[in-house]
Amino acid sequence: MNSNHLKLIAIIAMTIDHLSDLVFPGFTAAPMSIVMHLIGRLTAPIMWFCICEGYHYTRDRKKYIMRLGIFAVISHFAYCFSFGIPPIPFSTGIFNQTSVMYPLFIAVLVLWLDDNKVLQKRIWLKQIIIFMLIWSAFPADWSCIAVLAIIGMYKKRGDLKGQMKKMLPLVFLYGVVAFFFVSKVYAMVLIGVLLVYPVLKLYNGERGKANWMKWFFYAYYPAHLIIIGILRLLIYGNVSLLF
Repeated sequence: MNSNHLKLIAIIAMTIDHLSDLVFPGFTAAPMSIVMHLIGRLTAPIMWFCICEGYHYTRDRKKYIMRLGIFAVISHFAYCFSFGIPPIPFSTGIFNQTSVMYPLFIAVLVLWLDDNKVLQKRIWLKQIIIFMLIWSAFPADWSCIAVLAIIGMYKKRGDLKGQMKKMLPLVFLYGVVAFFFVSKVYAMVLIGVLLVYPVLKLYNGERGKANWMKWFFYAYYPAHLIIIGILRLLIYGNVSLLF
């Protein structure tokens, strides 16, 4: 499979996952909810993998960072509307205050800073900036784990087993935190990320001929969240769907 196929799988898995949040709000232990969320666990690792590939192959990394930054801002409001979260961070807690797109943006920014030759002479300053950027993703969906996973996976790019070894301990750590502070069901469902290995093993290293696929994903992510948000209001009223 090429990267466009991977993105399509991520989109389908993500939609199933978010529909489960709509049909079974609060991340319940209903069997169908568990199955849908297990499928949904494919989404994040595929995104992380594609970010590594995208950062490596992009012709203009600054434009890539800017595009992800704009995408993260738009997605923040769509994410909050979708799940009934106030758009002002920390209004309802410290977890899941913005979408996973913010950690993706931060991860690419950190990779770029790490490659920046200007900051090579000021390593202490670079490390402080990177540390602060990584922690800024803490309140987001997938938290700092998404940033750290992408950084680790990028260092092992081309070695899928090595990438999994970098990713899985971080996901386990995320699951431990989720088990004690967020949702035990959510923590247990994270085992679904293991499903991504056979999928990524089919990747052939090609982007694919459908250049529109990249823009389709950028449009689809906030669009499907807005639709779920509208359905949320029609079905339940202005209540939160998460935990």
